[in-house]
Amino acid sequence: MASVRLEGIRKTYPNGHVAARDLDLHIADGEFMVLVGPSGCGKSTALRIIAGLETPTGGRVLIGDRDVTELPPQERDIAMVFQNYALYPHMTVRENLGFGLRMRGADRSTIDERVVKAAESLALGAVLDRKPGQLSGGQRQRVALGRAMVREPLAFLFDEPLSNLDAKLRVETRAELARLHRRLSATIVYVTHDQEEALTLGSRVAVLRDGVVEQVAPPMELYRTPATQFVGGFVGSPAMNFLPGAIVGRTDGVTLGLRPHDVRLVAPGQGDVDARVDVVEPRGSELLIYLELAGAGGELRVIAPPEQVVAPDSTVGVRFDRERWHWFDRNGKRRDK
Repeated sequence: MASVRLEGIRKTYPNGHVAARDLDLHIADGEFMVLVGPSGCGKSTALRIIAGLETPTGGRVLIGDRDVTELPPQERDIAMVFQNYALYPHMTVRENLGFGLRMRGADRSTIDERVVKAAESLALGAVLDRKPGQLSGGQRQRVALGRAMVREPLAFLFDEPLSNLDAKLRVETRAELARLHRRLSATIVYVTHDQEEALTLGSRVAVLRDGVVEQVAPPMELYRTPATQFVGGFVGSPAMNFLPGAIVGRTDGVTLGLRPHDVRLVAPGQGDVDARVDVVEPRGSELLIYLELAGAGGELRVIAPPEQVVAPDSTVGVRFDRERWHWFDRNGKRRDK
């Protein structure tokens, strides 16, 4: 395996669209790095530049100590897994797994050894002689993973590989990916728009916005200490609440960020502010409650225990956990107070 570095990457398309702006990112050898962000943020462009499927307008791509910026994909020694699996329907699982090695001229014993090893690792041994059309979506995804594994590349690149799976299979395959990373200590660069997927899989997560990296950090650091208001609002479900504020004695405005889990409902008049209950959504282990703030205006989302007795149109008091306030300046940058 090897590290992957993006240094000052810029990408401007002929129509003038800027997909990457001086993007710097260092993925350590053996790291599981997730690129996450809204549609059009540049995450897939960054992955395609690493793969050699896109040519940057400026900057360098390094895999290990080798500058691969000008190299074609086949000379970069990486493996890419797409969301549509890209399996050969007329080949068996065994043939699909070994196809890349056959094209590289590997001998039969090496192919068989690596195919069996990958099949055992991904619990595909029982379906080696089946064709993709006879497999479930989760099995097809594992075959796509196995085909990448047998090549033993320097790095794995994943482009939204779970987006075609249903919710149950996504959770199961996510766990398989985490186990795979632990077993192989593989360098993985993984693109997703799903922030829950990003937080559960990544050793570190890079949040992108408009072609720029807003923050790179371990998952819980992103959640607990977002560097910008954008990161605070994007990472976490339900999303962070934002309320307008001001610093006493100063004219500059600030924004207060509050996680729904850090807000508590109390009796009217007993909290920091009163609010009207708008909507109550039971979510099994918790309630998601939408409030309309009295006086201040705006909406506030609160997570409450399932036994909380609250009815739409009732008035409640709202108490904020002051130890977990997040303050952002007028430019959306985090500030200590």
